[in-house]
Amino acid sequence: MKRLVLFVLFALLMAAPAATAQDEANVQTLFMTFIPNVQFSPVYVALDKGYFAEAGIELTIEHGDEPLGVDLIAAGERQFGLISGEQLLTARAQERPVVFVYEWFQRYPVGVVTSVDSGIETVADLRGRRVGIPGRFGASYSGLIALLSANGLTEHDIDLQEIGFNAPEVVCIGGVEASTIYVNNEPLQILNRAAAGDCGDITNVRVFAVADYADMVSNGIITNEETIATQPALVAGVVGAFDIGLRDTINNPAEAYLLSLGYVESLPISDQLRAALETAAAEQNEWLAANPDATREDIAERRADLDATLRETFSGDELIQFEVLLSSIDLWDADRLGLTEAASWEVTQTTLVQMGFMEAPLADLTTAYTNDFLP
Repeated sequence: MKRLVLFVLFALLMAAPAATAQDEANVQTLFMTFIPNVQFSPVYVALDKGYFAEAGIELTIEHGDEPLGVDLIAAGERQFGLISGEQLLTARAQERPVVFVYEWFQRYPVGVVTSVDSGIETVADLRGRRVGIPGRFGASYSGLIALLSANGLTEHDIDLQEIGFNAPEVVCIGGVEASTIYVNNEPLQILNRAAAGDCGDITNVRVFAVADYADMVSNGIITNEETIATQPALVAGVVGAFDIGLRDTINNPAEAYLLSLGYVESLPISDQLRAALETAAAEQNEWLAANPDATREDIAERRADLDATLRETFSGDELIQFEVLLSSIDLWDADRLGLTEAASWEVTQTTLVQMGFMEAPLADLTTAYTNDFLP
């Protein structure tokens, strides 16, 4: 009997640490750039609806500068992050073992905005013009160089001026004739100002989207080689949960906005707007259930109809962040979510080499990305 008791106690002691280690293996921190923002709604939706939990993952969010996130993931101090393609390639060029496993943005979000009355009707018309940019870094700079290159121009052909992240203000006062922007954000802010009579003589804008000229890789989920080699099921779990959250956001943005309120304190919301979105979310869920074979075009049309309906009641200031979400969805949506293509990586790498951010192309570009974990 003593031997049996001792054996049971020994077995319990051995099992306890093993169970704890297993639990800890599923506690993950997702590194995201910037600050809490409605553009991260797919993550908020997946968290709120329990998709990560269903995959056995206890997920928390951490915000910080993108280079820091790459460093942490490369060193194994974090395992997952939402990081841009150009950051990943420059890290791989420095022999850091990070890998892109899910392409979130299917269209590069950067572009150039100008007033319709500026006389700039094509990208070629930017020659000699004052063009604003946050600074000579990041996706804005990479995107601008790719846009210019695709149209036979270089940075030296324009008067590039660093203006910080103040494009709406600087464009409206005429400080620059055009500006590099995120197509899902600043053009909406400029139009909102113009509608309120707070943007000089500007009444409408023209946007040259990088994605219309060069297919570059933007933000997606990255991990490291060690995690892929030793915990492939974990990678598939993170990717799968995010994928469902992204699909839900695309299919029902009103619901996604409401769920995001619990994560983004600055989102505009009034009792009236909340009620309208709750009604819209419920109606969309009913429609989706009744139309399981609805096409992307059908769902996009319903998003546009919802936007038009809300505009009849609510001001631009109230709707600005919801419209940022709708505009972002246009950049995320695709026939197959998450798919990343070799040609996009080639274009991105060529741009970075041209800019001097990479000394030379990678010996094997295919090591930088994989589609193996797509649902």
